[in-house]
Amino acid sequence: MRRRKVWIVAACLGALHLAALRADLFAPYGYAEQHRDYPYAPPAAIHWDGGRPFVYELRPDGDNYRENFSTKFPLFFLRNGRLVSVQEPGVLFLLGTDGLGRDVFSRVLYGARISLAAGLLAAALSLAIGWFFGTIAGFFGGWTDQLLMRGSELFMTLPWLYLLLAVRAFLPLHISPLEAFFLLVAIIGGVGWVRPARLIRGVVLSARERPYVLAARGFGAGPAYLIRRHILPFTWPVTLTQATVLIPQYILAEVTLSFLGLGVGEPVPSWGNMLAEARQYHVLTGHAWLLAPGAAAIPVLLGYLLLADELSLENQADRVN
Repeated sequence: MRRRKVWIVAACLGALHLAALRADLFAPYGYAEQHRDYPYAPPAAIHWDGGRPFVYELRPDGDNYRENFSTKFPLFFLRNGRLVSVQEPGVLFLLGTDGLGRDVFSRVLYGARISLAAGLLAAALSLAIGWFFGTIAGFFGGWTDQLLMRGSELFMTLPWLYLLLAVRAFLPLHISPLEAFFLLVAIIGGVGWVRPARLIRGVVLSARERPYVLAARGFGAGPAYLIRRHILPFTWPVTLTQATVLIPQYILAEVTLSFLGLGVGEPVPSWGNMLAEARQYHVLTGHAWLLAPGAAAIPVLLGYLLLADELSLENQADRVN
């Protein structure tokens, strides 16, 4: 039953990641495409008259918009490389637009690419560093273990937010979105390796004392063979569980840093820099759909945390059995 839950949650997360990966298919517009005649347009109302779904013409009316019921624009599916589109000159804003007339729904999907990729890559980097140092410390012990563990304690005390600010201050004022993305991944991923390293070290300390490992060592097996053949399989469950814990943390870290202006900048969207526009009170109160990136992050974060809980319970059951 628990394994079925794991697969269900994993499938839901996979669907969300697939939607982000194929944003060019699911998004009605490009992330930078502007409709200057429709700033802060509300979410579109899709109508159905028994045939093809359609939207009415949207006309500005002072600070608001109104539908022109005399003009309809039908929706099309799988046309021009888009899952759904509208007959021009009609517009289809499923979650409204921002101040530049850019479709929020499209930007949420494209922004998910940045935020989710940052979480996945930073977690992979953190786990790779943590697995290496944790395995070395646990397997060899002695002064190697002491040096790495004391170093990790020192590493945890460093003020990484101020380090990020300092690094950003030394860089040119304008850096490409790709450079900003990899800088963000490197710093976020480099910060969080200590906890997985300590957990993996504990697993390795236990695994290296198992009888068959001691027997293999007695027959002359080297460290590389012992780690690859006997120690590594024991570290996979804790590594996988840590991945499900770290990924949502790093997604949230990317959102926070981009919200503060330390991540990927405009016009490339991420959930963080999209939420930055909602910092203004008058924008937030009048155009609540600009909080859509935050709402999109909630099921992703909850899905990973639920998956982490299920995997942790499954690992405990396996150890008991």
